[in-house]
Amino acid sequence: MTKYTCSECGKPRRRDSHSGRCGKCYREGIGTEANAHGPQKPLPDFQQDRARVRAATAHAETKLKLNQALAALEQAEAERDALIALNETPSETFAIRPVTPGGGTNEGTAVIVASDWHLEEEVKSGTVSGLNTFNLDVAKARAEKFWQSAYKLIRLLNQDIRITHLVVAFLGDFITGQIHGAENAESNLLLPNHAIVFAKGLLVAGLDFLLASTAPDVRIHIPCHSGNHARTTHTTRFTSENGHSLEFLMYMWLASHYRHEPRITFDIAEGMHSYLDIYGTTIRFHHGHAVKYNGGVGGLYIPVNKAIAQWNKGRHADLDVFGHFHQLRDGGNFICNGSLIGYNTFALSIKADYEPPRQCLFLMDKKRGRTCTWPILVE
Repeated sequence: MTKYTCSECGKPRRRDSHSGRCGKCYREGIGTEANAHGPQKPLPDFQQDRARVRAATAHAETKLKLNQALAALEQAEAERDALIALNETPSETFAIRPVTPGGGTNEGTAVIVASDWHLEEEVKSGTVSGLNTFNLDVAKARAEKFWQSAYKLIRLLNQDIRITHLVVAFLGDFITGQIHGAENAESNLLLPNHAIVFAKGLLVAGLDFLLASTAPDVRIHIPCHSGNHARTTHTTRFTSENGHSLEFLMYMWLASHYRHEPRITFDIAEGMHSYLDIYGTTIRFHHGHAVKYNGGVGGLYIPVNKAIAQWNKGRHADLDVFGHFHQLRDGGNFICNGSLIGYNTFALSIKADYEPPRQCLFLMDKKRGRTCTWPILVE
């Protein structure tokens, strides 16, 4: 049997060929003119390329579906938290009963509403067409005017009716905080912790003023709600809201500060709502940020009444009192409080109605129910 050797590698080959090379050298192009400058790189494997493209596409689709699932889960959790919060009811309903039941001397309870002060937020006159100016000095002056004006109204009402109780509702957003990130961080005049200390001082000064100015037998009840601005999280968490709120810490400090003062009681809400019975009228207090309002011809009235109708299916209230929208409105079955900060760049950007800075006081009469609502002017 004739044996052949490869002309290139010298290894034995099984048969003769016109090239004189073995099969391996032939496949690799060894000895050809094209390979004169060294071995050639193998041609790319298109099947592997296609597989890599398919894998990358599948990975991208899987990642997209995962992100969509996570977003849906987060939305479902938020809706669940909201439903839990809406269904929460406090273990105790505070009630204010007549000091002199039945006939005789008429009496009443004055309800003072404080919310949306935004103490450390600066408003420069030029940014709002000269309609408002707000800084720390202005905030302090308006807070002082708030307490003074509230007392003047109480003294005025006391001429014709005996005021036996005061309700001072702290409904949140006393500070702006940093929920809007860099915008607030670069424009606010105080950091959140410093701002909440500033707010605490103004509230203590006001409560001490009321204690000193009113009769020794006048009791002061204080419902407390956290707003959405004092939170330490980026998004609102309804169920665990107090756990992330600087205002909740402030309210707890206030309750501890006045623990030995028999004339003051606190109701620091655990859920979204708190309820107070005044002479048989049930009042529901809350900050107001659960009402979804994105503008509209009907203003606040339509979304507020839709929310109230749903809440009343679970627990009825005769009157809702809240803030958040910086608009003083008396809707009959609700009262929306104004603000201390007044008109700012946000209000200008959303084309909100101009409104001067003001808060609210209303009177609950033992015989007649709610009889009047007054703006508390702070300028």
